[in-house]
Amino acid sequence: MRMRKKKNLQSRLLECYNLSVLNVEDKNFDSREGSAVIDTKALFGNDRPVELEIGCGKGQFVCELAQKHPERNYLAVERSANVLVTACERAMESGLGNVHFLCTNAEYLPRFISNGSISCIYLNFSCPFPKNSYANHRLTAPRFLSIYRELMADGAEIHQKTDNMHFFEYSIEQFTACGFALKNVSLDLHRSDFADNIVTEYEHRFASQGLPIYRLEAYIK
Repeated sequence: MRMRKKKNLQSRLLECYNLSVLNVEDKNFDSREGSAVIDTKALFGNDRPVELEIGCGKGQFVCELAQKHPERNYLAVERSANVLVTACERAMESGLGNVHFLCTNAEYLPRFISNGSISCIYLNFSCPFPKNSYANHRLTAPRFLSIYRELMADGAEIHQKTDNMHFFEYSIEQFTACGFALKNVSLDLHRSDFADNIVTEYEHRFASQGLPIYRLEAYIK
């Protein structure tokens, strides 16, 4: 079900202007030609490591992460401005200076992010697109993994969490096929000894229903 457009959306986005990189309208491109690559040093005012969350939703995860790690910078991506505005407002209310937001789809990230500039990528409860005919839309499909590889700095990792077992199995297959190695793989995160987990909105809902949460970390061999 499509979310109803929020009242005063544009004015609310403008109030968060300093936190957001908005709004991608032109989707007719297939290369960096005519790109608008973000100068992260200028954006954040420093050259600290930049981490990327793809599909940040209402921003609970990235804002908590940014509070815990002021020594890092965070760029959070969400394709819907209607959702992103809540994340921007959350960051603004928390006074966070180390998180900024980009409104776009994952396939267009190369237009905005420099190769080799991201130290960690977070994929939290991405849409599993359960029908096989939509597998190419999954954020761990080969076409997306090839994009991430280009964006990742040396030693960078991808951290994935999901409640969907079949999507998790698919992701493991694709990471492996695309040359990634895996570590810290958990089939039931909340019953594991992983100590630094930040619970997202979706995660709290699923875990409260007794559903297992699947998690992995992928890195380039």
